[in-house]
Parts: sequence; C-alpha cells; structure tokens
Amino acid sequence: MHSLFALAAFASLAMHASANCSYGTSLHRRDAHGPVHVASYSYSGTTGPINWAGLNPEYHDCALGHNQSPIDFNRSIAFATEKPLLNIPPTFGAEIENLGSTVEVFLSGTLTYVGKTYNLVQYHFHTPGEHRINNEHYPLEMHMVHQADDGSFVVVGILFQLSEKGKTTEFVRQTIINLSAIREPGTRSSTGYLNFGVLALALQTQPIYQYSGSLTTPPCKEGITFLILANPFPMDVTSYNSLKAVMKFNSRYTQNNLNQDNLLQISAEQLSAF
Repeated sequence: MHSLFALAAFASLAMHASANCSYGTSLHRRDAHGPVHVASYSYSGTTGPINWAGLNPEYHDCALGHNQSPIDFNRSIAFATEKPLLNIPPTFGAEIENLGSTVEVFLSGTLTYVGKTYNLVQYHFHTPGEHRINNEHYPLEMHMVHQADDGSFVVVGILFQLSEKGKTTEFVRQTIINLSAIREPGTRSSTGYLNFGVLALALQTQPIYQYSGSLTTPPCKEGITFLILANPFPMDVTSYNSLKAVMKFNSRYTQNNLNQDNLLQISAEQLSAF
C-alpha cells in the first residue's frame, strides 16, 4: 500500500497534469502594453514546489534535476575568481509588475562576465531569501536575470539583512515606491529613480559565491550561473514588510548538494521501499 502510494506520488511529480503554458518569472522581455500574466504555480499546496513537476511536462527538472537551486553556501562552494561588470544606466519609471509569484522589474542594462556580455532581462524578489550562508537564511533576496546572445544565463543574487538602525538600500526603496498600486496580481506600475552604482561597486570589490545551478522557479532549468554576493545589503523594516505583504511567502526550499540526486526523487524512492 505504501509502495503504491509513493510510486503514484512520484509519478505525479515526473509527469504532467496539464499541457497549458504556465507563467512565472520571465526569461524574455514582455510586451509592456500586453496583459500581466499571473503565475500558474505557487509556493503552497498542490501548485507548490513539491508538485511543480506535476504542473507541466517542461518542469521535470524540478523533481529530477541534480543541480537545483537554491543551495546552502558552505566551504564546498568557491568564490568567483573574476569580477562581473554591471552596467545599468540610471533610470526613472521602469515597469514593475505583480505576477502573483513575485514582483518583477524590467529595465535595460548589461553584465560582462568572463569575457561575455549578458543583457538584463528583469529582476525580482523572494521572501524569505532562498540561498543560505552556512545554513543561515536571510529575510529577502533579489535576483537579476541576465541572458547572453547564445542563450546562456547569469543570475546575480543579493541577500538582504534587516537593519537595526533603519539603514536601507536605496535602489530597493525606489523600486517599490509605488508598490501600493500593484497589490493585486496581474497589475503593473512604475518605479522611482533607480541607480545601481552601489551594487556595481560591490560586485567589483566584495566576495561573490559562484556555482552552476537552476532557476529557482519553474521550469527549474539547469545550467544557470549564479553569482551571489557574500555580504548582505541592509533593508529597513518598513520596506521589507511592504514587500512581504504583497509577495507573501515565495521561497523555494533548499535543494540537495550539487551533483547529487534530487531530494524529491530520494524521498519517493525511500517511501517505495516500505
């Protein structure tokens, strides 16, 4: 009985329940005048991370991939040996959308890393933060998704720690200055004045974790280069609570060590042994 249950559960993960196109964080720039597509996955229940692979056949890596993200950074994860060059011109009024799964911002910029140039597609947030450092989690994480002309991806990640003295990161505060206008999924508004100079400097001067993982949202595509700053940026409590109130909980659970079996696969195999 337990064996049949475990096999059926894993089948629902590895096979699709729907062939419909699903939406989440964007890998390609959207039409600014088109509708805001709300994500068809979530972070709880039957549409949550444990069953993402059951929502669409293209999501199979979520349950079977061996290099999934996020991870816990420990001594086995190396620091980047080259520094990325971030170039985002100061911008006022970039588009921000509520996808239901996160809030996402679209603006132009580039990242040059290891001799290759990547175009900024979008950036978005997760609360709580998805990556850990020596098993310590952080309240917020920002992902900047970049894509090169050859289709490869680099995600720059910034962790945030709540400030006891009200210090904050201005580009986040300006990002969410009109957050009240997009409290409902499927809505869009604009940001304030965005200047990423402090982030560009940090990427040139601070230690950065580097590894090859996956998208932390469906389809959990692997082969994604992550560059995660080792030192968190400050975040004031008011801004954090504003983001959390809109995004709710939108963090994928920590994945297995790199190059090891997927945790969902291990669980199904162990259950099937009963």
